[in-house]
Order: sequence, then structure tokens, then C-alpha cells
Amino acid sequence: ESDEFDTVLAAIGRSGDTGKLGLDKVNITPKSNNSKIEAKFEQTSTPNIYVVGDVMDGCPELTPVAIHAGKHLARRLFGGSTQPMDYRNVCTTVFTPLEYGTVGYSEDDAIEEMGKDDVVVYHKFFVPLEWSISPTRGVHQGFCKAIVHKHTNKVLGLHYLGPNAGEVMQGFGTAMKIGCTFEDIIETVGIHPTTAEEITTLSITKDSGKDATAGGC
Repeated sequence: ESDEFDTVLAAIGRSGDTGKLGLDKVNITPKSNNSKIEAKFEQTSTPNIYVVGDVMDGCPELTPVAIHAGKHLARRLFGGSTQPMDYRNVCTTVFTPLEYGTVGYSEDDAIEEMGKDDVVVYHKFFVPLEWSISPTRGVHQGFCKAIVHKHTNKVLGLHYLGPNAGEVMQGFGTAMKIGCTFEDIIETVGIHPTTAEEITTLSITKDSGKDATAGGC
């Protein structure tokens, strides 16, 4: 089976460069598939050895994450803090020609952890204003999606495809950190005509089967 594409994205991730650290001498065994180190709250299987950043298995491979996790660890070890690093609500962006930004759960992860009956997905297609006046960009669409817990109305994840994805998602990341609800999002007055505003006007659920294409200005 074959198909034709105008763009191919290869996202292979990274492997840990742990082979020369002598971890076998301190009873730490990196994972065989990626040479990364398993840890809980950055603490390895050897209690007095900690791991921070990309080499920790399951950690987002982002420099700001490593810096933030290191600060949290130092505060817990030396400053009396008990606050762990939040690896779930981390904003990230893929700077492809159509940028993608996200924070929180993916739809699949939310359903796997909480069950399909406890998850509601709101989604929307839209055409950014600056694209609509271009004869070539106007044929393309942006997209945004909110993953919401059905019973608590808490926003579990936000996803966005469109211009300036990093700038859009960074602001919503703060809202996610303080546990915003879907009502908080839709009660926020949007800045018109921005693409970030589209997230504040989400109303159509994926399960409804209704057309999720937005109208113009």
C-alpha cells in the first residue's frame, strides 16, 4: 500500500547517552530500548542518586522542563519543599509550517486513563484572518480541541493547530496549571480577531457529529 505526501515529518526522539556512566556499579539499569533511566520524583532505584532532564524516562525532552525539574528537586532536597514537578501540564509546540501547540492530556491518553464515558472532546476548525485574505493560504484550516472531564468539567488538555502556536498555548498553560474548567475557558472574553480567541468559542462536541467548521468574522 502506498500514498503520496508533500511533507514527511520524522520525529524519532532521543536516546540517553548513559553507557559510559558506570551505572551498573550503583545498581541502576537504564531501559534497553532507549538507555534512559526510570525514576519517581527524579529519584532513581538507588535512593541517593537522582536524574533530571531528557535522560529520565518519560520526561518531556524540553530544556525548560529540565531546568524547572532541577529547581523543584533542589527545593525538595535543600529547601523543605514537598512540591513535585508537574510533567503533565507542560506547554510545547512543534514549529512546523502549520504550527502545533499542546498542553495536558492527549485525547487518547485521557480516554485510556479515565474511560471514554468520562471524557468530552470539544473541537473546531477555523481559518485565521490573515490566511483568509491570501489566495493560497485561505484553502487551509486551523484546528483547536479541548479535552474535558465530563463530571468535573475540568480541562484535561488543549490542542491547537495554527499560526503562533507557542504564543497561543503559553497563556493557556497558566490556566491549566491552576486547574481551569471548560466554563472558565468559554467565559473568557476573546481578543478579536485573534486565533487564540477560537479556543474560547469552542462549543461543538466530537460525539455530536455536528459540523465543527467555524464561520467567518
